[in-house]
Amino acid sequence: MPHSLSRRLSAADAVVLGLAAMLGTGVFVVFAPAAAVAGQWLLLSVVLAGVVAACNAASTADLAVAHPESGGGYVYGRERLCPGAGRLAGVAFLIGKISSAAAAAGVVGSYVLPAHPRVTAVIVIIAATALNIAGVRATARSAWLLVGGTLAVLLVVVLVGFFGPGTTAAWSAAAAGPAPAPRSAGGALGVLTAAGLIFFAFAGYARIATLGEEVRDPDRSLRRAIAIALGLTLVVYLLVAGALLVGLGAERLATERSPLVALVDTSEAPALGVLVRIGAAVAAGSALLSVLVGVSRTALAMARRRELPAALSAIGPRRTPWRADLAGGALAIVVALLAGPIAAIALSACSVLVYYAVINLSALRLPARQRRWPPWMSVLGLVGCLGLAVLLPLQSVLITAGALVVGWLAVTVLGWWGTIRSRPAG
Repeated sequence: MPHSLSRRLSAADAVVLGLAAMLGTGVFVVFAPAAAVAGQWLLLSVVLAGVVAACNAASTADLAVAHPESGGGYVYGRERLCPGAGRLAGVAFLIGKISSAAAAAGVVGSYVLPAHPRVTAVIVIIAATALNIAGVRATARSAWLLVGGTLAVLLVVVLVGFFGPGTTAAWSAAAAGPAPAPRSAGGALGVLTAAGLIFFAFAGYARIATLGEEVRDPDRSLRRAIAIALGLTLVVYLLVAGALLVGLGAERLATERSPLVALVDTSEAPALGVLVRIGAAVAAGSALLSVLVGVSRTALAMARRRELPAALSAIGPRRTPWRADLAGGALAIVVALLAGPIAAIALSACSVLVYYAVINLSALRLPARQRRWPPWMSVLGLVGCLGLAVLLPLQSVLITAGALVVGWLAVTVLGWWGTIRSRPAG
């Protein structure tokens, strides 16, 4: 393949980059709106989101091995279904991950400089884009430190939630019976809506698949990296969600804008609140680094096929798609200026669920010899993605649908025009 990327990442690097994308923005903000609709059943929503994510991961892993190049679901949809399906996956991924990057930057801004969150978000996106242009290896090394720090902060949150000074009464109340759910909680539909929101926090394993062209020994490394990263994330999310329910209760959790800070504040140790705020900023910055890399690699794959401007396929001296990196960063800045973190999360969740629906459908077209996971997992993932997507807040669903239609038409026209221009004269 011309202008190929350098295979410099190990399996461990891929795991950490996936963890950096998952253990970032979502864990610090998503449990509050999820608790508002799921109530005491929040843990069930986490499990449901994890099941759908696991099915998607199985499909993604098999496809990533069959197609070890940058582009993820865009490439899978084109090769296994049709060019139109690939365009839909590519557009959904770009919308979802650009929104995710904006949400991550917004969290950094809210925690680091609450008086000027948008200015801070813009600065953070610029810095992350510069790091990505500097090379994937620099990003992977940064992710090792950032993930370690994030896990340490979340461990503090879990310990305070389960064993802090305010938890004795909570355990007594739990033994007496479940507390009433928040008034906005909506039963079974609320649990599913919450699962759709929480799915946003799991979606980072797509970041691993987009590195297919940069991972050494992709046949073995990609499958292992996706499974390990997803399993670790599910355990961490269940522990954090459980600690929040015990430490705050479902009703209070539903109203908190910064639930992890609110939880540690009950420990009468102000330094812990500062630690969590710093940890949130660090984790969101880590997620931002990973997400922007995935955006640029998908844009690179689409530009190579002339469905985005060919200029985005340029590979710089450091073997990175620097123009695609710049374009992704610029669009993330626009979204960060127009939407807050919660709105960006809902838009991202809906778009990414559509993206994985295409991936699961593509995986069903793999021959048996290329599958390590059973086909029923792809079927379950497809149904789960579509079901969770339509049950998200209506406004987010409508905005996502409009953006997908406009984006799909745009890349279709660009692809058609690129094909005409590439034909020899006469």
